[in-house]
Amino acid sequence: MYPFIRLAWVMANARRKPPLGPDDHSDLRLTAWPWDCDVFVELNNGRQLTLFDLGRFEFGQRVGLLKALRDNRWGLTVAGSTMQYRRRIRPFERLTLRTRIAARDEKWFYMLQTAYVGDQPASQGLLRTAVIGAANGKKRGVIPTQIVAEALGHPEWRCDAPEWVRLWIDAEHARPWPPEPFG
Repeated sequence: MYPFIRLAWVMANARRKPPLGPDDHSDLRLTAWPWDCDVFVELNNGRQLTLFDLGRFEFGQRVGLLKALRDNRWGLTVAGSTMQYRRRIRPFERLTLRTRIAARDEKWFYMLQTAYVGDQPASQGLLRTAVIGAANGKKRGVIPTQIVAEALGHPEWRCDAPEWVRLWIDAEHARPWPPEPFG
């Protein structure tokens, strides 16, 4: 089940934190509760993706994105992700989830999220995300990132992709879709 109560707690706390600019990062402190863990007594990989959702919501609140979503009747979507798991996170361990925008192009925001236990990175995700809705009289679809940047009050903001992010983007474009059948 989605952690709606935890999301409400995260959002209430985010409203009390100082605002961020699009080049900043947020740090969200969470605890790996027993119900977040799997049969191997570690934070479940699927639950990590859900906790990363919470980090993006917290970042979005602090950067002003959630207000822009409400004002424009926009939504959010994730269109791709890559995860790396490097350290087990055990029940009751405290983790810090760092979220930032790694890059943007005309259509997508590439979010980088890293979970730390103490000062040790435990997992990291790179996600291709977009704002969806209607804008400038066009029907529903992906809102260009420039329009989103303007709605955030940062029309001059740019965030070019580092080489490793560009390589990931290129690899995703080379991947066949729809996938080839098994056989």
